[in-house]
Amino acid sequence: MIVRKKVCFVVSSPLTIKAFLLNHFNILKAEFDISVVANFDAERDALILSQLADYTVCNIKISRAINPAGDLRALIALQKYFKANKFDIVHSVTPKAGLLSMTASYMAGIKNRVHIFTGQVWYHKKGIIKNLLIYLDKLIVLTSTHILVDGEAQRSFLISQHIIKDSNSQVLGKGSISGVDTDRFTPIVSTRKKIRDELLINDNDVVFGFLGRLNKDKGILDLANAFKNLKEDYPNIKLLLIGTDEENLIPQVQRIVNDSNSIIFYGPTLKPEIVLQALDVFCMPSYREGFGTSVLEASMLGLAVICSDTYGLMDTIVENETGLRHKVGNIRSLSDQMRQLIQLPDLRKYLGNNGVRFVTSNFSADNISREWLKFYHRLVLN
Repeated sequence: MIVRKKVCFVVSSPLTIKAFLLNHFNILKAEFDISVVANFDAERDALILSQLADYTVCNIKISRAINPAGDLRALIALQKYFKANKFDIVHSVTPKAGLLSMTASYMAGIKNRVHIFTGQVWYHKKGIIKNLLIYLDKLIVLTSTHILVDGEAQRSFLISQHIIKDSNSQVLGKGSISGVDTDRFTPIVSTRKKIRDELLINDNDVVFGFLGRLNKDKGILDLANAFKNLKEDYPNIKLLLIGTDEENLIPQVQRIVNDSNSIIFYGPTLKPEIVLQALDVFCMPSYREGFGTSVLEASMLGLAVICSDTYGLMDTIVENETGLRHKVGNIRSLSDQMRQLIQLPDLRKYLGNNGVRFVTSNFSADNISREWLKFYHRLVLN
């Protein structure tokens, strides 16, 4: 009788599971027994829990914020859970989950302890807080046996910051924690027309848009200022912002643009593959990014992309082939690139068509999941 190996994934928020891990689970479950630890709430997370019916679920209260008493309780609970279940692999995602679960699995004697870096919250912080967060990332590396990074540019950055080494880290495939579901993110003419009609967007309107958390680190105010610079010359342009307004930026965007008819605040969505099809150009002027999966999703939908040159986005486009790139915080450059794509619809089409091929060849979700499967095979065979 073949004994199936056991893998335990640890995250802080169940939303991480939904956003990045479900496709991996569906492929891994054919060969591994999967357990999932997160801070679950039965009512709030009912949908996600129903999607985890084939897996063992454990609720441990891992908070994203620093909480010394709560973190100690979570650490003890994780250590007991790991020791009782004798997992072959513990795999953490997100910083707090990584810190607690890598430490706890080390204490529990788990042989394979894996953490994946998907971005650095300390990148734009300063002083004591930045130094503390960097130290905690180093502690994650110290207690792990294997470090994954979701992009080569981010891996190079972490090596330059002495967080990881070339010898103790790797990127699976071409990068990305989850890849893109190429069946889900498929451009459909009728879908584009329907969503544009619902949003009162005319056929000749050129729509720029963003998908993600609305905060200053994402460059939302830069995007608003760049858009304002173009509005007088091009009255048929619109700006569509999709996501949760984390820092109450909507009033500031409204004041900057000063034209309520040209801005659409959509709010969060569970159907990005539909709402994104209203766009002509996807913009990601971020100051800090781990990898930028939404850029790949937009490319898969045939959209031209404009993004900043922050390290986490360097792997998500081929410059001047699938998108245009500007310096972080350079509003004039962003505005000039937006102007170029207003004036040159054939360039928008060229970038979008290349983007579909780029994502299909390098970042399909199934390809990334197969890379994870091969990685786990190497761990348990050693």
